[in-house]
Amino acid sequence: MSYLQIRNVWKTYGDNVVLEKINLTIAQGEFCTLIGPSGCGKSTFLRMLMGQDTPSKGSILLDGKPISNEPDSDRGVVFQKYALFPHLKALENVMLGLEMEKSPLLGKVFGATRRKMKAEAMEMLESVGLAHSADKYPSELSGGMQQRLSIAQALVKKPKILLLDEPFGALDPGSKADMHVLVQGLWKKYGLTIFMVTHDVKEAFELGTRLLVFDKVRNDPHSPNAFGAIIVNDIKLDKNKQKNMGEDHVGINETISE
Repeated sequence: MSYLQIRNVWKTYGDNVVLEKINLTIAQGEFCTLIGPSGCGKSTFLRMLMGQDTPSKGSILLDGKPISNEPDSDRGVVFQKYALFPHLKALENVMLGLEMEKSPLLGKVFGATRRKMKAEAMEMLESVGLAHSADKYPSELSGGMQQRLSIAQALVKKPKILLLDEPFGALDPGSKADMHVLVQGLWKKYGLTIFMVTHDVKEAFELGTRLLVFDKVRNDPHSPNAFGAIIVNDIKLDKNKQKNMGEDHVGINETISE
């Protein structure tokens, strides 16, 4: 059985059709990168996978069961804008998700349970290269370090699926390259299934094992919102041949030009 199945999924808001006829079968451990023009529904698709939004038609199945309509520990998410708590230190930011899951009313645990959670959070900070910054506040961290902290937050609860919504768009080239290495390392270490929205075509090819190109192919000038975007290209990437894919980059750039 396929790990994740998206069956004839549509998303509409009133008369505005955002996505239509989305059908995908995803194997466990795939790294799917999503590209396409702005406003073509990539982030909407990610929100449906997260459970922040629900399909207007169709179904999304995880391990053969309907995906939860609310965010849960099966899915971690990282946005371009860091969802960090400025009054908490790095270690406390990572621990908070574990504490809230165990004690949703107080958000605090004590004794042996707290020591165990602290050890788990510290291990995750080590995985993202932030063990030395455990006692620093987010304002004391660089942009790249803050994004590492966001990833640690998302992964500490051991999700099955990691959702990344343009996570590196605000980083400088050096920090972005470091994050690429980090994410690929974490993907392999934890056996994650990843969906990542990006506008950087080179990034999409370099990181992903599968490239999904979203675009709206049907347009009605009298009713511009009548049709939604579909997946116009679903490309399996051979990681051993990516260095020789220059011509393919040109074709995809033309596909997603805004």
